[in-house]
Amino acid sequence: MSLKLLENKKIILASKSPRRQQFFKDLGIDFTVKTKEVEEIYPEELEGEEITNYLAELKALAFDEELQDDEILVTSDTIVWLKGKALGKPKDKKDAFMMLQKLSGRKHKVITSVCLKSKNKVLTFSETTVVHFEKLSSEEIDFYLDTYKPYDKAGSYGIQDWIGLIGVKKIKGSYFNVVGLPVHRVYRELLNF
Repeated sequence: MSLKLLENKKIILASKSPRRQQFFKDLGIDFTVKTKEVEEIYPEELEGEEITNYLAELKALAFDEELQDDEILVTSDTIVWLKGKALGKPKDKKDAFMMLQKLSGRKHKVITSVCLKSKNKVLTFSETTVVHFEKLSSEEIDFYLDTYKPYDKAGSYGIQDWIGLIGVKKIKGSYFNVVGLPVHRVYRELLNF
């Protein structure tokens, strides 16, 4: 079993996301969760995966000087990229409503970057998935926001929720990347790190 390659490593997942934590459980990887508050501000000239790379690395930087020889830290960041603009997590319901109206009937990119960091090595990579949305009515958006409260999600939606069932016409790329982590890539990169 290839996971034997990881048995002498301690994996630290720096994420409060229950979805990311579940992915690691589903992979059968032993890990601990450690998080630090990081102000997610990036230089405004950055675009697309430059933003998520920067933020994933910024989150990893918070653990500098702490990592032990046998530890691998995993940090990540996800944005929704629409017409040259990043949509992060919404501030409130009004903001979420506006984001979903913008996504309605259009295609957008979901970009996730992951940073793997040990005491003497860093690797950052990103995955992009293109998502095509159906036209959403105001009633559908309201129902979704009131019922699922996706305020902790980039772009104000979770593809695994009701909105994914009724609103996502097609995707090109990794489904799990849209949920919040390109799991296939994380697995491979961890084995080779």
